[in-house]
Amino acid sequence: MSEITYVRGDATAPQGKGVKLIAHVCNDLGGWGKGFVLAVSRRWPEPEAAYRRWHRERAGNDFGLGAVQFVQVGRYLWVANMVGQRGIRTGSKGVPVRYEAMDTALESVAERAVELGASVHMPRIGCGLAGGKWSRTEPLIERRLLSRGIAVTVYDYE
Repeated sequence: MSEITYVRGDATAPQGKGVKLIAHVCNDLGGWGKGFVLAVSRRWPEPEAAYRRWHRERAGNDFGLGAVQFVQVGRYLWVANMVGQRGIRTGSKGVPVRYEAMDTALESVAERAVELGASVHMPRIGCGLAGGKWSRTEPLIERRLLSRGIAVTVYDYE
């Protein structure tokens, strides 16, 4: 099993050759306005527009914790909007991140990455505004992606 490659840089400008899939965590409220999503929106309008439409039309689709929406933003580049966060604030039920939902979403990301022959690129998902711990997230990535031979690069923004 390969290892996660850690680099300093911007996950919205993924390194390397071939098809790339950028994975990030969204909340289940339809909110898009803080954290990594701002970097995504600065680069491409499509992921935010698709996410907002997906949330708005949620009565008739699969929007919810654990769901993933794949948005193509370039010939060889996709963004995976993963719903892995309950709400946006820490409260009586703890921090917003939901590891089970991220795990489910990462399984869908793995399936799509295999279909596309893509590598997966991400910030430290679930660990910013979602309040999660990398020590709980990293094993999910290892189990869902690395175990299937999918190359994963994690970006620490400078």
